[in-house]
Amino acid sequence: MSSKPHILLFSGKRKSGKDYICEKLKSVLGENKCCVIRISAPIKKSYAENHNLDFNELLSDSPYKETYRLDMINWSEEVRKKDPGFFCKVACSLAPNKDVWIISDIRRKSDIKWFKENYTNLSTIRISADLDIRKQRGWIFTKGVDDVESECGLDDFGPWDVEFVNDSNQDSERIIQSIQMLISQNKLKD
Repeated sequence: MSSKPHILLFSGKRKSGKDYICEKLKSVLGENKCCVIRISAPIKKSYAENHNLDFNELLSDSPYKETYRLDMINWSEEVRKKDPGFFCKVACSLAPNKDVWIISDIRRKSDIKWFKENYTNLSTIRISADLDIRKQRGWIFTKGVDDVESECGLDDFGPWDVEFVNDSNQDSERIIQSIQMLISQNKLKD
């Protein structure tokens, strides 16, 4: 196993299919080779502990999480004001030694900046989906959630190493194949 993982930084709007693609990629590459790291996990864990909430429910894609999403965003922004890379550091400090780290929820330029300052072998990946597709997947615009930095902070970021549209299951399969190729190409450059 590599002591310096190849890091895939995934970004995309809610219900674009980021988590689905990240989990699918993990199953294709295998758990011995890669892991999925969520920057939101330490956010949700700390928030749950501080507010006496169910951490596992906050990790899920449930209405429970949506009930607390706005307050959790505001709380985490206060933490980031003091240390923009705080949650990235915590998430990576808990990560296992694997060849590939799949970071499933990059949301801010400060997240990408932190990774670029601390790691050299990484790729930025933007997943998008048509608005109607996102709605079919359950997305509903929420003021204070879908119009703030945690959802819009990377809308003007670029260039991405790779950008994908994920509007169907066939798109997801094509994306997985393309990412596998990206990993293979980058390993040749190590």
